[in-house]
Amino acid sequence: MNSVAPPVSDPSVETASVTPAQAVMDLEREYLLQNYARYPLVLGRGKGCYLYDLEGKRYLDFISGIGVNALGHAHPRLTKVIREQAGLLIHSSNLYYHQYQGPLAKRLAQMSGLARCFFSNSGTESMEGALKMVHSHGRAISHEKYQVIALDNSFHGRSFGALSITGQAKYRADFEPLVPGAVFVPINDIAALEAAFNQNTAGIVLEMIQGEGGINPLTPEFVAKARELADRYNALLVADEIQCGVGRPGTYFAYQRANPVTMPDVMVTAKPLACGLPLGVIMANEKAAATIKPGMHGTTFGGGALACRVALEFCDILDELMPSIQRVGGYFHAELNQLATKYSFIKEVRGYGLMLGVELAMPGKEMVTQAMAQGLLINCTHDTVLRFLPPFIVTEKQVDQAVKVLGKIFAKVK
Repeated sequence: MNSVAPPVSDPSVETASVTPAQAVMDLEREYLLQNYARYPLVLGRGKGCYLYDLEGKRYLDFISGIGVNALGHAHPRLTKVIREQAGLLIHSSNLYYHQYQGPLAKRLAQMSGLARCFFSNSGTESMEGALKMVHSHGRAISHEKYQVIALDNSFHGRSFGALSITGQAKYRADFEPLVPGAVFVPINDIAALEAAFNQNTAGIVLEMIQGEGGINPLTPEFVAKARELADRYNALLVADEIQCGVGRPGTYFAYQRANPVTMPDVMVTAKPLACGLPLGVIMANEKAAATIKPGMHGTTFGGGALACRVALEFCDILDELMPSIQRVGGYFHAELNQLATKYSFIKEVRGYGLMLGVELAMPGKEMVTQAMAQGLLINCTHDTVLRFLPPFIVTEKQVDQAVKVLGKIFAKVK
């Protein structure tokens, strides 16, 4: 009996009506967890402060991978370093030494004023390590000393420990009960802060400029009081600089904006450090560093040769860019304030350097969509705050381009 072969389908006929971008989105919807509310935009490449979709449309990137792509896209110095190092050594684990962790740790110690460094892969992982320091510190004093003070509207990561001290119920609710001991106080409320501290307080965690919480800076007085209370009750002060650090506020770290500087015991950061490669950091003074004994913490991927070498190159470039971050950031802030004088629904412009937010009197999600349609990528956080995290290489001319788009969008609000 002769068998009849099934007809061969022609993929070009079946997919003729499906664009390349739609094919990408359809494939993800079929096989990925549907936990991201993505915008319908498929990016293909980037150059400088601009991104391009698969059809070649250009977008001015004022969110920079949520603060990660600090030098924009395809920066020539980083591209050169990545190509060279990829041909030498990418990963070796922390069983052995390589030649970039030590120099990067020294550089970060000089930048931060803290003594010792641990490399991780992300901000969340860095926060987990910092919380282990806090708990280890408290446990050495008393089994009851595990309270951690955090702030309302804070965001510290997606893991159980980081979620436990994230002061936004919408992130915690689906996963409770979480790690016990978290106490939340309102931002910049010194009386509430004093009331929260007691002998069982092991640490306090502060975002010096809240990111996901709406670009809310802490006052120098509040931070100074936190330092005083941490010392009084023998607790560790942890600065979360994952989003607001490494140059973005116009200083190396946001806690350095105050004069005099209030030093933390522990500082965590990540996002811009390796400009798109995963790299997180915990910096600690000797007191906090001593809480982690051999075998108490570790990582497989953290601090690889490729990521550390890129971070070293970034630090060199950052020093050159710091005056520009301050100048262009100040210019952008002034231009946003100028828009605020024209539109009454703009409640406030907040932030420092190239970490700025515009609080609106209404939800801002639709404005993000409108901006994208006009070739500007921004973000809305805390429902009503338009967030701007442009690359550090941004120019005044590109700020003008962004402000022009924002002006067109704001003019349509009724």
